[in-house]
Amino acid sequence: MMTWAPQDTDATNKPGMPAMALAYAKWVNSHGGIHGRRLEVLTCNDHNDSVGAAKCARRAAAENVVAVVGSYSQFGDSYLAPLEGAGIPYIGGYGVTNDEFTGSMSYPVNGGQPALLAGLGKALAAGCGNVALVRPDSIAGDQLPALLDSGLKAGGHADAGDQLAAEDATEYAGQAEQALRYATEDETKKGCVVPALGDRTDTFMDSFRRARENFPDVRTATVLGSVDQTVINATGGASGPYEGAYITGWYPVATDPRWDPMKKVINEEAFGDNRIDPADAGVQTTWIAYQVLRAALEKIGDGEVSADTVRRTLNDGLRVSTGGLTPTLHWPYEGKLAAVGFPRLVNADVTLQVVRDGKLVAAGKGIGGSNGIADMTSTLEHADVP
Repeated sequence: MMTWAPQDTDATNKPGMPAMALAYAKWVNSHGGIHGRRLEVLTCNDHNDSVGAAKCARRAAAENVVAVVGSYSQFGDSYLAPLEGAGIPYIGGYGVTNDEFTGSMSYPVNGGQPALLAGLGKALAAGCGNVALVRPDSIAGDQLPALLDSGLKAGGHADAGDQLAAEDATEYAGQAEQALRYATEDETKKGCVVPALGDRTDTFMDSFRRARENFPDVRTATVLGSVDQTVINATGGASGPYEGAYITGWYPVATDPRWDPMKKVINEEAFGDNRIDPADAGVQTTWIAYQVLRAALEKIGDGEVSADTVRRTLNDGLRVSTGGLTPTLHWPYEGKLAAVGFPRLVNADVTLQVVRDGKLVAAGKGIGGSNGIADMTSTLEHADVP
């Protein structure tokens, strides 16, 4: 197998994902392997650029890996073609690109940005006045308003104000002010500002923190792809700009007992490795992705293990239980969301979390659904995606 992620770059870094993959392989191997076979994990740094991503994919093909598992890369157009050419399945990517929800070799375990934004829209519909969305001026960014609006509409709210921002800006004072002006136009109801700028969300929040002093109070909210516990810690925790913010996530909160098996593996094989934070959505995604791989290998049993047999096993209706961290996963040729352009999106569950005392915790008021988990499939079916 191979697991890749950006490390030591100036933007997004996910060192916990390859580290989690290595810890899991070590743990499996120390417990006799899978059907007596050892797991061998190769790791690769995609350096957060398209050249690095393509290089990792070509290396995966050259090394005859049976699957790329639990990886993060923003450059789907660079890595999916070489993987598809070699017939290598891409299991449980972070869900950061739309390619992961369209490519026939992709087996996503979460609903990516589409599910998170639809869920956030639904959560904000009841309590927000004007909602300002600040998003990248890019092709990927152009899809975000429709996704957020699908959730707002489902909750009976008007569309969000759509504000474009450069993806590589070093400050966002102008955008912060514009967002605040729009969000505070309706004095009868507290407005909400939603930055969805990926790794630049922090930079925006820095400008926003300074600008908000001149405006009435607003609520902030964002999605897990832009902010997770590691980001909250790095920006000052309880005294940082995210305190009180709503954040939609894919999985139960990190303190949920359903994560105990993962924590056990981390404690046994990677104790003291500070790259692996059990609250990091990347680490969690890698864990779930390896559960899928394990299920496929167990199904193959004593048969031949290759990229082809793993892919065939996944395509032949394999159903994977992840211990309640996701619904039972399986990948029909075309899922329910094929009509809106996401044929591979099979798990649209989201959870609503809030930053309280610097920690992401389950929000008291959910988005509906049972145990704080809501399925966004029907909301996304009505999304007007460009």
